[in-house]
Amino acid sequence: MARAALGLGVREVAALAEVSTNTITRLERGDALYPRTVEAIRAALEVAGVEFIPENGGGPGVRLKKAGA
Repeated sequence: MARAALGLGVREVAALAEVSTNTITRLERGDALYPRTVEAIRAALEVAGVEFIPENGGGPGVRLKKAGA
């Protein structure tokens, strides 16, 4: 969802996170990845403008950061 919200392709996210495109595909498929790899992807998406929302009864999610935040 984060990648789609930003309008980024698999290759773009992979480049931002410095991982392979296959790694992004595996993450989106739900495969297990090393925690440091997941953190690198998350950090790259956050820098790109995504905010991860913790579970609050409706489940975890993502949203775009507000401008200037």
